[in-house]
Amino acid sequence: MTNRRVIRRPPALVLLLGAVGLALFVVPLAGLLWRTPWSDLPTLITSSMVTDALGISLVASVSATVFSALVGVPLAWLLARVEFPGRRLVRGLVLLPLVLPPVVGGAALLFALGRRGMVGEPLYEQTGLVLPFSIWGVILATTFVAMPFLVITVEGALRNFDERYESAAASLGAGRWTVLRRVTLPMIGPSVMAGLTLTWARAFGEFGATITFAGNLPGRTQTLPLAVFVALESDRAVAVAISLLMVVVSLAVLIALRERWWKVL
Repeated sequence: MTNRRVIRRPPALVLLLGAVGLALFVVPLAGLLWRTPWSDLPTLITSSMVTDALGISLVASVSATVFSALVGVPLAWLLARVEFPGRRLVRGLVLLPLVLPPVVGGAALLFALGRRGMVGEPLYEQTGLVLPFSIWGVILATTFVAMPFLVITVEGALRNFDERYESAAASLGAGRWTVLRRVTLPMIGPSVMAGLTLTWARAFGEFGATITFAGNLPGRTQTLPLAVFVALESDRAVAVAISLLMVVVSLAVLIALRERWWKVL
């Protein structure tokens, strides 16, 4: 018992460095709380600008998460299970938004899907659909930067998955779709939920790609991060209130889902 306590007791240097690392996250949030205009907070966060931006952020982040689930999970399965030429290149392209500056991603979307873009121009000529400066542009930009979090999480889970469970189900007569639906997906469910949570959080806080591709139009494409950017130059109290709102919403979702599904991390 004594030896176990000694092993679990961290060295003083580890405690010190860990405390410094924790302070890196706590101190900025403490500064935000310190500058929060508590007496005016209810009025600030219920203003039309904030509620409109919150609505757009929620619609865009939830839509991006749903779309990522529809195409990201199959993409992760292909990367984890199927050998094909150029798989490493494909994986690199899929994960590129993780390291690419968001504004560069937004510019790439604009050049490809803008009204005069490579794909956007013929799309506009045939359908009249304009993606930039619309809610669809916001959803597309947030999906572009957020979906890699789901792909990398699910692919890692599939690579570590014991395929003997699938073989056992197949030996009992289950088809490929049944094995995927009844065996594989339930067993990697915690990883899928963790990836979806990260995807939503990244989409909810997206800034660079959104402002580059979808613009910053109040009531139309202005999300909460964009509203903070504008408010910092005109009304610091509003910027602080919006920032606090984003922290509370994001932290609440992360904590709630961490306790229920995020068992793998």
